[in-house]
Amino acid sequence: MSSWTNGSSNLSYTSFVLLGFPGLKESRALLVLPFLSIYLVIVSANALVIHTVVAQRSLHQPMYLLIALLLAVNICAATTVVPAMLLSFSSRFSRISLARCLVQMFCIYFLIVFDCNILLVMALDRYVAICYPLRYPEIVTGQLLAGLVGAAAARSTCIVAPVVALASRVRFCRSDVIHHFACEHMALMKLSCGDISLNKTVGLTVRIFNRVLDMLLLGASYSRIIHAAFRISSGRARSKALNTCGSHLLVIFTVYASTMSSSIVYRVARTASQDVHNLLSAFYLLLPCLLNPIIYGARTKEIRQHLATAFQRAQHQVSSEKLQPLPSHRELPA
Repeated sequence: MSSWTNGSSNLSYTSFVLLGFPGLKESRALLVLPFLSIYLVIVSANALVIHTVVAQRSLHQPMYLLIALLLAVNICAATTVVPAMLLSFSSRFSRISLARCLVQMFCIYFLIVFDCNILLVMALDRYVAICYPLRYPEIVTGQLLAGLVGAAAARSTCIVAPVVALASRVRFCRSDVIHHFACEHMALMKLSCGDISLNKTVGLTVRIFNRVLDMLLLGASYSRIIHAAFRISSGRARSKALNTCGSHLLVIFTVYASTMSSSIVYRVARTASQDVHNLLSAFYLLLPCLLNPIIYGARTKEIRQHLATAFQRAQHQVSSEKLQPLPSHRELPA
């Protein structure tokens, strides 16, 4: 049964049914295995790189700590989305209260924006490391790094909180079924029965302003970084600087390309089915979480070397256990 509030004859649903991929109907259960597999790969790959950074003292440097933080955000983002998605495939566990829906909405958008803000902090870190290498240790201290991460979290909260606060004031009386696997903002707003022009304006303005400002800052930072890298006289140092920047730029491209392509298709292909829009949402939410640990694990030399050493050590240990001779009959206890 749906829950209602009734104040001054203003009826509004207070709980909803998450209906991810409604076009598949009873076949939605077939999506559990592929999405669960993707989730397990995301958690395992990100956790492996994070463990490598934490376990190796030589990697306790700002750049690697920021990479570990970015990958931790990836795990949190996937955990916020995928379990709820899997539950939405079952009619027994698909109902969610309005309060939980708004909390999930805040967490999803906060983690997306926080991810982008960490990329800004990483760009600043690389700018100082390459443009001012001699002063880098005294400029980028642990205290400064903690302050920048705190500022990134505060900025993310300030960007997301108004959108969620406005959504909490809307009356939802059209239906109690959200045709999405998560509490996505526009999917929830489709159920409103009042004027939501302010919500749409604020949401679109915040998204455009945030994306444009971030891309301008990232573009300015990396153009200066690449220019400074080409001026490095040592070919080895120049190659290392450009390789590090290449990894960061690949991650930035993955994050922003997936987000922007989803937004463009959502607004252009309005005739596409809800399942297509939901698949695009899953694409832009999960693709960066899946690719980021692969990019940093494969392209960052120091992380790659430690991962290779760990794999070789594990492989050697397994081989040693297999080659260990079995006890003879004389060695067996009586």
